[in-house]
Amino acid sequence: MVKPREVSAPGRSRAPSPQRVAAFATGLSAESRASAMLLAKGYRILARRFRTPHGEIDIVARKRNLIAFVEVKARETLDDAAYAVTPQQQARISNAAQGWLMTHPEHADFDMRFDVILIAPKHLPRHLLAAFDAAS
Repeated sequence: MVKPREVSAPGRSRAPSPQRVAAFATGLSAESRASAMLLAKGYRILARRFRTPHGEIDIVARKRNLIAFVEVKARETLDDAAYAVTPQQQARISNAAQGWLMTHPEHADFDMRFDVILIAPKHLPRHLLAAFDAAS
């Protein structure tokens, strides 16, 4: 359930817009599909929607000695989803990954990778391995 956001201006609606609620639901659904795909490929999900002041990671997954920081993008087409991962967003994800590693030092010696999973209606999810690196 989506919790309404507090609004300080008097006379304004406190409920989020229907578009915002729909986008939130679409994001949750896409992340669930992506998590299921990763589980089927032998990954273990360590975290979902990990937030820091500098960014958010949709999924943190582990497979053997690899930690994958996974961004999930849902759009009308797979191409639109791929183009939605901007360099600025890559930097935020990289910063959030550093935050995750600081709170989980037991994984600091693991190999790390930044993946993207693209979701579009009437298509199978597409998993892009090493879609970008921390220096991007």
